[in-house]
Amino acid sequence: MGIILTDTKLQEIQEKVEHGERLTIEDGLYLYETSDLLGVAQLANKVNSEKNGDHVYFIENMYINPTNVCEANCSFCGFKRKPGQEGAYTMDSETLLRYVEERWNDNIREFHIVGGHNTDVPFDYYLDTIRTLKKNFPQVTVKAYTGAEIEFFSRLAGISMKEVLEELIKAGLDTLPGGGAEILTERYRAKMSPDKASTDQWLEAHEIAHGLGLKTHATMLYGSIESNEERLIHMDRVRQLQDKTNGYMVFIPLAMQPRSVKAGLKRRTSAFDDMRTIAISRLMLDNIDHIKAYWINIGVQLTQMALTFGSDDIHGTLIEERISHSVGALTSQGITRDELIHLIKSANKTPVERDTFYNIIKSY
Repeated sequence: MGIILTDTKLQEIQEKVEHGERLTIEDGLYLYETSDLLGVAQLANKVNSEKNGDHVYFIENMYINPTNVCEANCSFCGFKRKPGQEGAYTMDSETLLRYVEERWNDNIREFHIVGGHNTDVPFDYYLDTIRTLKKNFPQVTVKAYTGAEIEFFSRLAGISMKEVLEELIKAGLDTLPGGGAEILTERYRAKMSPDKASTDQWLEAHEIAHGLGLKTHATMLYGSIESNEERLIHMDRVRQLQDKTNGYMVFIPLAMQPRSVKAGLKRRTSAFDDMRTIAISRLMLDNIDHIKAYWINIGVQLTQMALTFGSDDIHGTLIEERISHSVGALTSQGITRDELIHLIKSANKTPVERDTFYNIIKSY
């Protein structure tokens, strides 16, 4: 059955989508404005079905935050501490291994590592973190350090971002996570993350990584001071780099979490905004295969809904996630494999366990 839309402007966008024409920022703005949210969902669902069938991907992964000491002052962060502040920590190799061993199970395929921009330790500390994990868990993919961290390491070590990445790859780095992107406009970054990599630096870190053979991830942190147009500019910048390098595997819209778990509804993104943003991401990012619904941010039931709004990936089991939870995420810090499989099956989709690079391990 074809999609029947009554909104004429949406019909025009539908025609572009069906003919494989790229949507413009103006098209994206209309998708944000139209009252026909289910029409937008149908278009996104159709695009996703053509790319991914009824597959929904997940992975067993472990989050590791080796240090929360950070020089940056991002206004949305509740995770970071200043040196010597109560709660500040920096794991040494022994603590790191103990942390992993206490949470280990044999299905874990990925370590997801992000931390503070800690100037109290040398660049070698960050290399050693990877070396230690690779030596003790050689079978696990290391997804480590955001584009913003790569720029920070470059300043810390006094070497180029390319040299930083070459050293990290030598130590065992397999891929970069998508964090640190926030919103890729300078107006936003000047207000929200003034001490972190600029738009161009974040994109450059990923472009260099792609040139060195790494496939990477891209995120967008929405729901604060940015306009819908800035969200779309962000998507377009990611899309343009993908045209050039084809290095991104997945795009991950992340809903901003408020400072406190007790924050009221007004302090959170709405379910409508979350679903619409996932659908628009699928429609705008025609050259990226996967759109992830991040259950940590939007909760498991909305994640299930997202599977008909253009998303084909629900992330992972995520043993102990700290960063979103430090600023008021309402979800649990982990979820079992059985719960993930149930979540996908009860949305009439096929659960597919994957590795970091979307190679299929098992369909359920």
